[in-house]
Amino acid sequence: MSSKKYVIGLDYGSDSARAVIVDTQTGEEVSQSVQYYPRWMEGKYCNPAANQYRQHPLDYIEVLENTVNNALKEAGKEVAQNVVGLSFDTTGSTPVLVDKEGVPLALRPEFADNPNAMFILWKDHTAVKEAAEINELAKKWEEDYTKYEGGIYSSEWVWAKVLHVLREDQAVREAAYSWIEHADWMPALITGTERPDKVIRSRCAAGHKAMWHESWGGLPPEEFFIALDPLLKGFRERLYSNTWPSDTKVGTLTAEWAQRLGLSTDVVVGVSAFDCHMGAVGGGATPNVLARAIGTSTCDIMIAEYDQIGDKLIAGICGQVDGSVVPGYVGLEAGQSGFGDIYAWFKNVLAWPLNRVLAESKFLDGETKQKLIEETVDQIIPRLSAEASRIPIEESTILATDWMNGRRTPDANQEVTGTITGLTLGSTAPRIFRALVEATAFGSKAIVERFRDEGVELKGVIGLGGVARKSPFVMQTLADVLNMPIKIAATEQTCAVGAAMFASVVAGIYPNVVEAQKQMGQGFEKEYFPNPENAEKYEAIYKKYLKLGHFTENEL
Repeated sequence: MSSKKYVIGLDYGSDSARAVIVDTQTGEEVSQSVQYYPRWMEGKYCNPAANQYRQHPLDYIEVLENTVNNALKEAGKEVAQNVVGLSFDTTGSTPVLVDKEGVPLALRPEFADNPNAMFILWKDHTAVKEAAEINELAKKWEEDYTKYEGGIYSSEWVWAKVLHVLREDQAVREAAYSWIEHADWMPALITGTERPDKVIRSRCAAGHKAMWHESWGGLPPEEFFIALDPLLKGFRERLYSNTWPSDTKVGTLTAEWAQRLGLSTDVVVGVSAFDCHMGAVGGGATPNVLARAIGTSTCDIMIAEYDQIGDKLIAGICGQVDGSVVPGYVGLEAGQSGFGDIYAWFKNVLAWPLNRVLAESKFLDGETKQKLIEETVDQIIPRLSAEASRIPIEESTILATDWMNGRRTPDANQEVTGTITGLTLGSTAPRIFRALVEATAFGSKAIVERFRDEGVELKGVIGLGGVARKSPFVMQTLADVLNMPIKIAATEQTCAVGAAMFASVVAGIYPNVVEAQKQMGQGFEKEYFPNPENAEKYEAIYKKYLKLGHFTENEL
């Protein structure tokens, strides 16, 4: 048997999940497998017009089996026999209501097609009203339980979502015993620890999204939740007081799951975390370096030493939590609710006549039409980027805000909307696209400026994810707007690799995740440097962005 040891990192994103098998000695990604959630790709259980985004637990189970088995098949039998650990990361906050056995309600026959019984994806914004109520109550309470979460509770987070579903659906309300985050459910499922009293809860998920903090004994007290709504009575006592960082063992694979995944029952499973927190680890984040996972949205992660944070309460971010990213440091989270999603929205607007007019043409056969539509749609963003990059900044008179999916930070507000101004009859698609790219960069700058205003030192920026690796125009614009260099992580699957690094610690290969980073990290493949002339011009335009944002939020 080989002396090499391997670990599996499982990354559950918004649209798909991926399994990556990593060599613990070198960090080499031996194999990987990616699969889209089948029901999600059919558009089931979602209503974008109502900001409702739900995912069926069967999607999560099926892609777990398929991706792990496919990755192991590609890697070979010898690798499969030497897998020693496995860890997950997931989107968040993505909770689901469960019964007394910890089974998500959608896995029961009577709720199989009920969206309220499914996982509520992070970008579901149906709970705006409930989030506002939480904020109002927290500001009146003797202790503000949102103060370590930026002082503003978001509709993207668990308590707002759970309360919204309980109010909306009597049948679900009567069947619900507790709730669990997707990040906690995956390791619980495969280790046989699903019952609410057995689940080992993630420090990352609880601290950033559930108002958990050691100083008030874990979750807010029962009285707070009853004052919010009596429907929440009893939930706290059926949840948890303690949480654990991701270098902690949950258990080992059950016999059933070992067989389903083609692994041994000796494989150790670690505590999960949210995707971007593990992505920061996989991408090589070090203290006071902002790791930006840039995809459909952004999640901005930084770790800082305790002495630097001290008693500071950093306003308007998504939390400051001890050990939520790297044990031994305070984890700081911020982000944008829309980034790549904004570009995709504009692409879909432009593609409307292709999908609705050309698709009905009687002059072309069905196969030709489909190929033509696919080829054209695939080229929209690359061609827009090429044309937009040639437009001088001083000619870029269109200005936009980046709030098409609300605002995550700074100062969460999911009721704000995007705006585009400065349009003329000469405004072309590339000019509008450039304004949207600049808007996402300005939204990024607002986050950086908030950290600085709050006294948090910022030493550098790392770009992670698909947009960072594939969109030079976007990344150069971002470097110019931030007026900072941006290093691009060489690892494509940074979130899954971060999970694999934690799995290596849980399995006893390395003593801590910092050491795992040193041995398994792949470094950086590219660096974008700001153009000083462009940076100066953007500084002036950024001030206009702030004014437009103020007008949008307060007048529209």
